[in-house]
This record gives sequence, C-alpha cells and structure tokens, in this order.
Amino acid sequence: MALALRVARCAAIPANCWPRDRRRLLHLCSSASDKRPTAFCSRNYATKPEAAAPPQIKRNVAAEITSVGKVIYETGWDANKPIEKPKVRTSTSSSPQPAPSKKPEDEKRKELDTLKSKRDQMRDNMQDYIFTRYFNYVKNYDKVLEKNFPKAMQLYRVFFDGVKDFFGDMKRFLKIARIANDSPQGIRALNRQELELYMQMPRDMMKVAPALIGCSLPMVGYAFFPLVFYYPRSFLTAHFWTPQQRSEFQSYYMKRRLCNNKDVFRCLQAKLKATASHPMHSAFAEILGQLGSGTHPTPEMLIDVKDIFADGPYSLLGMSRKHVRNLVNLHGLPSSIFKRHRLHEHAFLVHYMDQAITREGGVHNLTPDALRYSCYLRGLNPDSLSSEAMIEWLRKWVKVSTSIQGEHITLFLHLPILLGYNHPNNWKTIYGKCPT
Repeated sequence: MALALRVARCAAIPANCWPRDRRRLLHLCSSASDKRPTAFCSRNYATKPEAAAPPQIKRNVAAEITSVGKVIYETGWDANKPIEKPKVRTSTSSSPQPAPSKKPEDEKRKELDTLKSKRDQMRDNMQDYIFTRYFNYVKNYDKVLEKNFPKAMQLYRVFFDGVKDFFGDMKRFLKIARIANDSPQGIRALNRQELELYMQMPRDMMKVAPALIGCSLPMVGYAFFPLVFYYPRSFLTAHFWTPQQRSEFQSYYMKRRLCNNKDVFRCLQAKLKATASHPMHSAFAEILGQLGSGTHPTPEMLIDVKDIFADGPYSLLGMSRKHVRNLVNLHGLPSSIFKRHRLHEHAFLVHYMDQAITREGGVHNLTPDALRYSCYLRGLNPDSLSSEAMIEWLRKWVKVSTSIQGEHITLFLHLPILLGYNHPNNWKTIYGKCPT
C-alpha cells in the first residue's frame, strides 16, 4: 500500500520535471538511491544538480542539429552534385585544423610550367631558324656578290688571298731572321728559297704597309681601297697581283732595269784609261771590246781579270756617284742615301744564293719558276726563254760567282753587263723605249 501511494504521488509531478520513459525513470531512481537515498522519498526531490541535467542534454542535441544543418547548407542538396559525406569534427578545440588540399595549386603550377616550356621551345626554335638562315646567308654571301658584282668580288678575292700570302711570308721571314741571327754560320745556314725571301720580304713590307694601314682606317678605307687596286704596281706587291699582272709588271721592271745597261757600260769604258798601269788592263780592254762587238767573254776570262775590280776606279769605294747610281738602278734596288751599302748587301746575298744552289745539287735541279726568278734577279730577261737556255746562262754566272772573294764584289755587280749585255732578250729590251 505504501508503494502504491508513492507511485500515485509521483504521477502528480508535472511533465516538464519528470521523464516519461520508464527506463529513464528506473535509471534515475537507481542513481538517486546510490547517492542520496533520502532525497528520492521526500517531497522536495527537485534539487539544483538534478534540475541542471536536462538542459545539458538539450545543448548537446542542439549542437548536433546545428552541425548537421551546416553540412546540409554547404552541400545545398543539389541533385546534380554528388552528396558528400559530412566531415566529422573532433570535440577537442585544441586539435589542429586539417591543412587544405594543395592539388589545385600543383596543377596550376604544372600548367604554368607547361606553358612556359612551350613558350621557351618556340622561342628557341625561332632563334635557331633565324641564326641558321643568317649564317647560311653570310656563308653564301660571296656567291651573291659574285653574281651581282663579278669584278668587285674578283678584286676582293685577290686582296684576301694576297693578305693571307703576305702574312704567311712575313711569319716565315721572322723565323728565318731568327735562324740567321742565332746560327753560328749566320746567313750561310739558309737555303736558296730562304735567302730569296730574306732579301725580298723587307722591301715588300715597306711597300705594302701604307696600303694595309690605309685600308684598315675607318671611313678612309672606303676611298683608299679602290685607289690601291687602281694602282696595284705602286701600292701592292706580288702577293696581291694576278698571274697576268705579275707577268706584266715583271716585264715592266725588267725593262726599266735593263735601260741602265748602256750607262753602266759607258762608265766602264770611261774608267779604262785609269787602269793602264794594272797588269790586267789589256785583258779587260779585250773584254770590253767583245761586249762592244756583240759577244760575251767566257767565265774563265772574267775570273782572270777579277783583281782589276779589287781596287782602283772599279772598286766599290773608287767608283763615281754616277756609276754607283746606275748600278743601283741596274739591280732594281730602292734608292736611298746609303747606295754603296745597299750594293754591298745585295751582292753578298746573291752570292750566298749561288753557293746554296751549288750545295743543293746545281742549276739543273731548279724548277722552271725558280729558273725564271733566278734569271730575273740576276739581270736576264726570262721571257720566251727555254729551260736549257736559262740553265746554260745561270751555270756561267754561278761559276764566276763561286770563284771570287769578297774583295771582288764589284766584278759580281757588273756580271749583268759582262754576261748579259748582248743577250738577244736583253738586246730587244734595250732598244725599246725606257719607261719613266
């Protein structure tokens, strides 16, 4: 009966203060009996801790409802979009937030890198194309100029080849000069070709230097370059001449030299009386007579009278100025104040060449071009001469040259007259008009 009365009293409690579920009621009764057994049976059962429990349950439910609503709001319930599962948030507020995904940024970077690489590749291809076309154009530019300006391109090639040959000979000359200075034998250690280059190259360097300097100057070179090729004989050397110009200019210089033969021969005749007391006076007078009658003395006759040139009016220091000047012009030497020194140097260089020819096997071992140049250098016009005729004449020269000493240097300087005055080629040249 007492239990029934308690139940009836409990039924009179308001709905907002008592749970309706029976299981919840039993749970609350069991927990209340363990903690406060007297409070459950008393009328004053609504204590402050028990009254605060239902609002806690309401707050948790509201938080859950709020979180679910936020997910629904973010999703939007769009039928076209797939429904994403809501992300479970951790209850702890101190846990770090998950980092946002970096895949979109990586994809953007990849796209930018791809575009940049394509742009760079296009630029490189364009540069390669432009430079390839430009280099091909420059490489074939000479062909274009040769097609449009054939004469100008011919001059350009002649000048370019001449500069290359000139600097090649200059390097060889410096090497030869070093050998001649360092060797104990001096110039005698050189062969024939080296001696020829050693003698000719300083003159060519002095002659072509103004042309090279003038053509290399800015603005001035444009006007100087045509002027140089308009007068190639005056400004350029054999390195820059065409084969036709070489033959033409060589004939010009040969004719200019041979025009002095008569003057030298007259100087020899004029000084003959001054050698009347010399033992070889009569023999030398006979030689001059042969030259006047159109013949030449033999090498043996010239060797016999070599002492008449050692001293007296025919020596290098005893000759008159006119005689020396005519000899300088006869050998094609550049005029200067020290004419006797130039004659002395020229005579010894050609004498060493003759010795080198003998060491190398003789005149017959020379090439046709070497034969022509040797005859030209010694005062014989080689035009229309056969190799046998040039060899025969050079053998006479070399025989006399190798049989005399340094004191007979003036005999060597007069060999163009004594051996070639009446030669048919020289005779034709002498009777021609002397070029100015």
